[in-house]
Amino acid sequence: MLRSWRFWALLSAAFAALTAILAKVGVSGVPSDVATFVRTLVILGLTGAILAASGQAADLTRIPGRSAAFLVLSGLATGASWLCYFRALSLGDAARVAPIDKLSVVLVAIFGVVLLGETLSPSHWLGIALIAAGAVLVAIGA
Repeated sequence: MLRSWRFWALLSAAFAALTAILAKVGVSGVPSDVATFVRTLVILGLTGAILAASGQAADLTRIPGRSAAFLVLSGLATGASWLCYFRALSLGDAARVAPIDKLSVVLVAIFGVVLLGETLSPSHWLGIALIAAGAVLVAIGA
């Protein structure tokens, strides 16, 4: 099970759900950018501890230049996403913000096909369309 991408993806979804609820409570009365900074410090500390405990810290010096460039760009995109997400949570309901945020699933599918040359079957596209429709319904619902 620990080698299954599905297992880790489901855990990611569960933690993302907790993130939305905990962040919604945490951002109350706190500027959203400050809340994002605190969250980032916690993540930095946690991942640093994991690298140190697992002996992977030395691998930081062995990251190829191309990988480093794309990881930096990914980090910038993550930061922008978190800043926007916390701002949205400070302004809206978690139950409405999170589904809109999950439109990222739709965009990943499109970007994966267009930019990475990945292929999706008709049933995959149907699932992507249903995710998009669900997000829209949650966003416009009363």
